Amino acid sequence: MQNAPMADITHRTVRTNGIHLHLAEAGQGPLVLLLHGWPESGYSWRHQLRALADAGYHAVAPDVRGYGQSDRPEPIEAYSMKQLLADFVGLLDALGEKTAVVVGHDWGAAMAWNCAALHPDRFRAVVGMSVPHLGRTPMPPTQLFRHVFGDKWFYILYFQEPGIAEAELEADIPRTLRITLGGIPGFDTQAEAVKSRRQGDGFLTGLPVPDPLPAWLTEADLAHFAKELRHSGFRGGLNRYRNMDRDWEELPELATTLIPQPALFITGEKDPGRAFAPLDPMKALVPRLQDVLVIPDAGHWVQQERPAEVNAALLAFLKSLPA
Repeated sequence: MQNAPMADITHRTVRTNGIHLHLAEAGQGPLVLLLHGWPESGYSWRHQLRALADAGYHAVAPDVRGYGQSDRPEPIEAYSMKQLLADFVGLLDALGEKTAVVVGHDWGAAMAWNCAALHPDRFRAVVGMSVPHLGRTPMPPTQLFRHVFGDKWFYILYFQEPGIAEAELEADIPRTLRITLGGIPGFDTQAEAVKSRRQGDGFLTGLPVPDPLPAWLTEADLAHFAKELRHSGFRGGLNRYRNMDRDWEELPELATTLIPQPALFITGEKDPGRAFAPLDPMKALVPRLQDVLVIPDAGHWVQQERPAEVNAALLAFLKSLPA
């Protein structure tokens, strides 16, 4: 018997929460919403869209507001967590769906956890990748980072001043992405080149340009991400970091709200984020966390680096859910 042809990935734009989001989607069946992180787009889920579709799901990967072909409002506050969650609830409405399983990576993971925490009637299960659910920090995040890192350089604090990081990262977008995706990213707080930084240094300061790229990231992939970021710029994505204190003020309920849905966490063994994103708060706040899957030798871009393992875990989790 011949294998069935793989599902096609199609594209469209939908209106939600007063803006337009570009979607990549494949398949029919229960909705699985895939939320990307920084500095990517829905393209980061290219290996999951078809696998989910072929398994009988409707997989949808939007370009989050500010990215790719989606709208990119100007005000910094337009990128608050409240606004982003309203985008995704509205997206379910636009798709005619009452509920979805939400899956997120990096900032998309934070969005996915918060979708589940604050809209449990709409999101029936949640998968986070690379960034665990942290609830609410004991003080505003930038205050916490200054307390933890002191005079040391830290990328989230560097990102706070509008225009500074944009100028650095947009000066040579292919080089920025080659370093960040394919080499040592500026958020790797354990890398010597990052640890040795001083105030005034940039996200890319002292980081080597990898050549060749790692096997999981092709030149065509890199060119696609670069084309999208040339179109959108970095401002929208960076504005997410500039709303962390605003989110802390607007969403105090995250300190105590439990995520009641079935949940899964996937991360790479070598993900730099593990150095400053602890797992313990998640275990208390996510009582139905089914597994913490650490993929050996994988880094931060886990669903792209190790699609076979991620897809297998994702499908096993989805199949375990009540119909």
